[in-house]
Amino acid sequence: MIKQTFDLTGKVAIVTGASTGLGKGIALGLAQAGADVVGVDYVDMPETAAAIVGLGQRFLGIKADLLSTAPIPDIVEQAVEQFGKLDTLVNNAGIIRRADAIDFTEKDWDDVMNINIKTVFFFCQAAAKQFMRQGTGGKIINIASMLSFQGGIRVPSYTASKSGVMGITRLLANEWAKHNINVNAIAPGYMNTNNTAPIRADEAREKAILERIPAGRWGLPQDVAGPAVFLASEAAQYINGYTLAVDGGWLAR
Repeated sequence: MIKQTFDLTGKVAIVTGASTGLGKGIALGLAQAGADVVGVDYVDMPETAAAIVGLGQRFLGIKADLLSTAPIPDIVEQAVEQFGKLDTLVNNAGIIRRADAIDFTEKDWDDVMNINIKTVFFFCQAAAKQFMRQGTGGKIINIASMLSFQGGIRVPSYTASKSGVMGITRLLANEWAKHNINVNAIAPGYMNTNNTAPIRADEAREKAILERIPAGRWGLPQDVAGPAVFLASEAAQYINGYTLAVDGGWLAR
Protein backbone atom coordinates (compact mmCIF):
# COMPACT_ATOMS: atom_id res chain seq x y z
CA MET A 1 0.00 0.00 0.00
CA ILE A 2 1.38 3.39 -0.99
CA LYS A 3 0.28 5.03 2.26
CA GLN A 4 2.57 2.67 4.19
CA THR A 5 5.61 4.16 2.45
CA PHE A 6 4.86 7.49 4.18
CA ASP A 7 4.66 5.84 7.63
CA LEU A 8 7.56 6.70 9.96
CA THR A 9 6.58 4.35 12.77
CA GLY A 10 9.69 3.11 14.57
CA LYS A 11 11.96 5.74 13.00
CA VAL A 12 14.22 8.04 15.01
CA ALA A 13 14.85 11.60 13.85
CA ILE A 14 17.14 14.39 15.05
CA VAL A 15 15.71 17.88 14.40
CA THR A 16 17.89 20.90 15.15
CA GLY A 17 16.35 24.23 16.08
CA ALA A 18 13.31 22.38 17.41
CA SER A 19 12.07 24.84 20.03
CA THR A 20 10.01 27.10 17.76
CA GLY A 21 9.09 27.90 14.19
CA LEU A 22 9.92 25.57 11.34
CA GLY A 23 11.94 23.19 13.53
CA LYS A 24 9.06 22.72 15.93
CA GLY A 25 6.63 22.24 13.03
CA ILE A 26 8.89 19.65 11.39
CA ALA A 27 9.44 17.79 14.67
CA LEU A 28 5.68 17.59 15.25
CA GLY A 29 5.06 16.45 11.68
CA LEU A 30 7.60 13.64 11.98
CA ALA A 31 6.05 12.58 15.30
CA GLN A 32 2.56 12.61 13.80
CA ALA A 33 3.88 10.24 11.13
CA GLY A 34 5.16 7.89 13.85
CA ALA A 35 8.77 8.92 14.52
CA ASP A 36 10.48 9.41 17.86
CA VAL A 37 12.29 12.74 17.95
CA VAL A 38 15.53 14.10 19.33
CA GLY A 39 15.14 17.88 19.49
CA VAL A 40 18.25 20.07 19.61
CA ASP A 41 18.31 23.76 20.48
CA TYR A 42 20.24 26.25 22.60
CA VAL A 43 17.15 26.70 24.80
CA ASP A 44 14.77 24.29 26.49
CA MET A 45 11.92 22.90 24.35
CA PRO A 46 8.99 22.28 26.74
CA GLU A 47 6.25 23.00 24.19
CA THR A 48 7.78 20.74 21.56
CA ALA A 49 8.36 18.00 24.13
CA ALA A 50 4.80 18.17 25.48
CA ALA A 51 3.26 18.11 22.01
CA ILE A 52 5.29 15.09 20.86
CA VAL A 53 4.72 13.11 24.05
CA GLY A 54 1.03 14.00 23.71
CA LEU A 55 1.07 12.28 20.34
CA GLY A 56 2.32 9.10 22.00
CA GLN A 57 5.86 9.41 20.70
CA ARG A 58 9.13 9.61 22.59
CA PHE A 59 11.11 12.85 22.80
CA LEU A 60 14.66 13.59 23.89
CA GLY A 61 15.61 17.24 24.26
CA ILE A 62 19.27 18.21 24.05
CA LYS A 63 20.48 21.76 24.77
CA ALA A 64 23.47 22.62 22.60
CA ASP A 65 25.00 25.69 20.97
CA LEU A 66 25.45 24.79 17.32
CA LEU A 67 27.55 27.85 16.57
CA SER A 68 30.29 25.30 17.26
CA THR A 69 30.60 21.79 15.83
CA ALA A 70 31.82 20.47 19.19
CA PRO A 71 28.43 19.18 20.46
CA ILE A 72 27.64 17.15 17.33
CA PRO A 73 29.27 13.77 18.18
CA ASP A 74 27.66 13.74 21.62
CA ILE A 75 24.22 14.54 20.21
CA VAL A 76 24.38 11.58 17.84
CA GLU A 77 25.71 9.37 20.63
CA GLN A 78 22.89 10.40 22.98
CA ALA A 79 20.27 9.77 20.30
CA VAL A 80 21.56 6.26 19.64
CA GLU A 81 22.00 5.51 23.33
CA GLN A 82 18.41 6.59 24.06
CA PHE A 83 16.64 5.10 21.04
CA GLY A 84 19.04 2.46 19.71
CA LYS A 85 19.56 3.93 16.25
CA LEU A 86 19.23 6.97 14.00
CA ASP A 87 17.18 7.13 10.79
CA THR A 88 16.79 10.81 9.92
CA LEU A 89 18.61 14.10 10.43
CA VAL A 90 16.90 17.45 9.82
CA ASN A 91 19.40 20.32 9.79
CA ASN A 92 17.04 23.20 10.56
CA ALA A 93 18.97 25.34 13.06
CA GLY A 94 20.12 28.62 11.58
CA ILE A 95 20.46 32.35 12.15
CA ILE A 96 20.26 35.49 10.07
CA ARG A 97 21.94 38.89 10.40
CA ARG A 98 20.75 41.91 8.44
CA ALA A 99 22.87 44.87 7.32
CA ASP A 100 23.89 46.51 4.06
CA ALA A 101 26.74 44.59 2.44
CA ILE A 102 28.94 47.69 2.56
CA ASP A 103 28.68 47.75 6.37
CA PHE A 104 28.53 44.01 7.11
CA THR A 105 30.86 42.89 9.92
CA GLU A 106 33.21 39.93 10.04
CA LYS A 107 31.51 38.64 13.20
CA ASP A 108 28.09 38.64 11.54
CA TRP A 109 29.62 36.83 8.59
CA ASP A 110 31.37 34.20 10.73
CA ASP A 111 28.45 33.55 13.11
CA VAL A 112 26.00 32.91 10.29
CA MET A 113 28.40 30.82 8.25
CA ASN A 114 29.37 28.73 11.28
CA ILE A 115 25.87 27.59 12.16
CA ASN A 116 24.21 27.71 8.72
CA ILE A 117 26.78 25.82 6.68
CA LYS A 118 29.76 24.58 8.74
CA THR A 119 27.60 22.93 11.40
CA VAL A 120 25.23 21.62 8.72
CA PHE A 121 28.06 19.89 6.87
CA PHE A 122 29.61 18.29 9.95
CA PHE A 123 26.22 17.20 11.30
CA CYS A 124 25.55 15.53 7.94
CA GLN A 125 28.93 13.82 8.21
CA ALA A 126 28.25 12.57 11.75
CA ALA A 127 24.79 11.25 10.81
CA ALA A 128 26.14 9.54 7.70
CA LYS A 129 28.85 7.80 9.73
CA GLN A 130 26.14 6.49 12.06
CA PHE A 131 23.99 5.33 9.13
CA MET A 132 27.00 3.50 7.68
CA ARG A 133 27.79 1.85 11.03
CA GLN A 134 24.20 0.66 11.24
CA GLY A 135 24.19 -0.50 7.63
CA THR A 136 20.62 0.76 7.33
CA GLY A 137 20.91 3.81 5.16
CA GLY A 138 19.19 6.99 6.27
CA LYS A 139 17.65 10.33 5.36
CA ILE A 140 19.22 13.77 5.66
CA ILE A 141 17.07 16.85 5.13
CA ASN A 142 18.81 20.23 5.07
CA ILE A 143 16.84 23.44 5.36
CA ALA A 144 17.89 25.74 2.55
CA SER A 145 16.07 28.94 1.52
CA MET A 146 14.71 30.90 -1.41
CA LEU A 147 18.07 32.63 -1.18
CA SER A 148 19.68 29.39 -2.26
CA PHE A 149 18.24 30.43 -5.64
CA GLN A 150 18.21 34.24 -5.36
CA GLY A 151 20.50 36.98 -4.09
CA GLY A 152 18.24 38.89 -1.74
CA ILE A 153 19.34 42.12 -0.06
CA ARG A 154 21.02 42.99 3.26
CA VAL A 155 21.73 39.36 4.22
CA PRO A 156 25.08 38.55 2.57
CA SER A 157 26.21 35.77 4.91
CA TYR A 158 22.74 34.22 4.96
CA THR A 159 22.60 34.16 1.15
CA ALA A 160 26.11 32.68 0.97
CA SER A 161 25.35 30.03 3.58
CA LYS A 162 22.02 28.97 2.11
CA SER A 163 23.51 28.79 -1.38
CA GLY A 164 26.13 26.54 0.19
CA VAL A 165 23.45 24.34 1.74
CA MET A 166 22.02 23.59 -1.69
CA GLY A 167 25.50 22.88 -3.03
CA ILE A 168 26.60 20.47 -0.31
CA THR A 169 23.21 18.75 -0.45
CA ARG A 170 24.00 17.85 -4.06
CA LEU A 171 27.59 16.83 -3.32
CA LEU A 172 26.69 14.60 -0.37
CA ALA A 173 23.91 12.96 -2.35
CA ASN A 174 26.42 12.15 -5.07
CA GLU A 175 28.81 10.53 -2.58
CA TRP A 176 26.38 8.78 -0.27
CA ALA A 177 23.53 7.51 -2.45
CA LYS A 178 25.48 4.27 -2.88
CA HIS A 179 25.17 3.80 0.89
CA ASN A 180 21.38 4.11 0.70
CA ILE A 181 21.57 7.59 2.23
CA ASN A 182 19.24 10.17 0.71
CA VAL A 183 20.37 13.78 1.10
CA ASN A 184 17.85 16.43 0.08
CA ALA A 185 16.85 19.93 1.11
CA ILE A 186 13.76 22.05 1.61
CA ALA A 187 13.84 25.72 0.63
CA PRO A 188 11.12 27.55 2.55
CA GLY A 189 9.72 30.78 1.18
CA TYR A 190 8.54 33.67 3.31
CA MET A 191 7.47 32.01 6.56
CA ASN A 192 5.70 33.45 9.59
CA THR A 193 8.54 32.80 12.05
CA ASN A 194 10.81 34.77 14.37
CA ASN A 195 13.34 35.28 11.56
CA THR A 196 10.87 37.26 9.46
CA ALA A 197 9.39 39.39 12.26
CA PRO A 198 11.34 42.53 11.21
CA ILE A 199 10.08 42.21 7.63
CA ARG A 200 6.47 41.59 8.66
CA ALA A 201 6.66 44.69 10.87
CA ASP A 202 7.49 46.82 7.79
CA GLU A 203 4.06 47.42 6.22
CA ALA A 204 5.38 48.43 2.81
CA ARG A 205 7.77 45.48 2.58
CA GLU A 206 5.17 43.00 3.76
CA LYS A 207 2.65 44.29 1.21
CA ALA A 208 5.19 43.94 -1.62
CA ILE A 209 6.02 40.39 -0.54
CA LEU A 210 2.40 39.27 -0.31
CA GLU A 211 1.64 40.74 -3.73
CA ARG A 212 4.30 38.49 -5.27
CA ILE A 213 3.31 35.25 -3.52
CA PRO A 214 0.67 33.50 -5.68
CA ALA A 215 -0.76 31.78 -2.60
CA GLY A 216 -1.40 35.22 -1.12
CA ARG A 217 -0.15 34.46 2.40
CA TRP A 218 2.92 33.83 4.50
CA GLY A 219 3.89 30.22 4.99
CA LEU A 220 3.37 28.42 8.29
CA PRO A 221 5.51 25.77 10.02
CA GLN A 222 2.97 23.08 9.14
CA ASP A 223 3.46 23.89 5.46
CA VAL A 224 7.02 22.55 5.76
CA ALA A 225 6.11 19.56 7.95
CA GLY A 226 4.49 17.57 5.12
CA PRO A 227 7.44 17.87 2.72
CA ALA A 228 9.78 16.89 5.57
CA VAL A 229 7.73 13.77 6.32
CA PHE A 230 7.80 12.89 2.62
CA LEU A 231 11.58 13.28 2.31
CA ALA A 232 12.09 11.26 5.51
CA SER A 233 9.92 8.41 4.23
CA GLU A 234 10.39 5.44 1.95
CA ALA A 235 8.18 7.25 -0.57
CA ALA A 236 11.19 9.49 -1.34
CA GLN A 237 13.66 6.63 -1.70
CA TYR A 238 14.70 7.60 -5.25
CA ILE A 239 15.04 11.33 -4.59
CA ASN A 240 18.65 12.40 -4.15
CA GLY A 241 20.31 15.81 -4.09
CA TYR A 242 17.15 17.80 -4.72
CA THR A 243 16.11 21.10 -3.13
CA LEU A 244 12.33 21.38 -2.86
CA ALA A 245 10.92 24.91 -2.75
CA VAL A 246 8.00 25.35 -0.34
CA ASP A 247 7.21 28.96 -1.09
CA GLY A 248 3.57 29.44 -2.10
CA GLY A 249 4.72 29.91 -5.70
CA TRP A 250 7.22 32.75 -5.06
CA LEU A 251 9.92 31.35 -7.34
CA ALA A 252 7.40 30.69 -10.11
CA ARG A 253 6.65 34.41 -10.51
